[in-house]
Amino acid sequence: MQVFVYKNEAEVGKAAGMIVASEILKKPDCILGLATGSTPIPTYQEMIRMNKEGILDFSKVRSFNLDEYIGLSPEHVCSYRRFMNEQLFDHINIDKANTHVPCGIGADHEADAKAYDAAVEAAGGIDLQILGIGHDGHIGFNEPGDEFVSGTNIVTLTDMTIDANTRFFEKREDVPRQAITLGNRNIMAAKRIILLATGKGKARAIAQAIKGNITPKMPASLLQVHPNVQFLLDEDAASEL
Repeated sequence: MQVFVYKNEAEVGKAAGMIVASEILKKPDCILGLATGSTPIPTYQEMIRMNKEGILDFSKVRSFNLDEYIGLSPEHVCSYRRFMNEQLFDHINIDKANTHVPCGIGADHEADAKAYDAAVEAAGGIDLQILGIGHDGHIGFNEPGDEFVSGTNIVTLTDMTIDANTRFFEKREDVPRQAITLGNRNIMAAKRIILLATGKGKARAIAQAIKGNITPKMPASLLQVHPNVQFLLDEDAASEL
């Protein structure tokens, strides 16, 4: 585990963007694991910039997103598919048929979860996984619990996660109560992981993930045993280290 601290979120985004760029330049048909939320947006802006400037070519890249809300169609303003389209995919030369987001509206969510696992495995696994972290230490939507969840699974969101995501909806009642997410096994199978965190609100979770015991009550702590993981933090997120 390596920890890098930058002055602000813009610098974190630039650093993460360079890591993504190096992966694509090394392996043009790489598999990227992508995250949603406000934290990776500066990284996606860097990726867009480098594509528009002719530095990066996404035409052979494939991607798998971490998660999606249960019950939101891909067209919903708060769906993660729409987020990814608006924040990244619509602005780079990636084939959208090569971009994958878990299905949250299928008739059989458990079957959809198994199908998503199979798709990641068939693609050869994730070369570079981008992660954020929740205030409670969740990665993907894998919430704190009594055991680490292995494969893609259906999660009931905690009150803390619902509260944190309310800002994206008109009101708290509109936030879905469940999500489908890659499991800890899927995340840990990635060849390389970069976790991005900015703001003082993430400082406690970051400190526990890096320095605390490995426990499912702090899902991000599992990253301590990954062979190639980097934490990219701004000064605020690193303030309790």
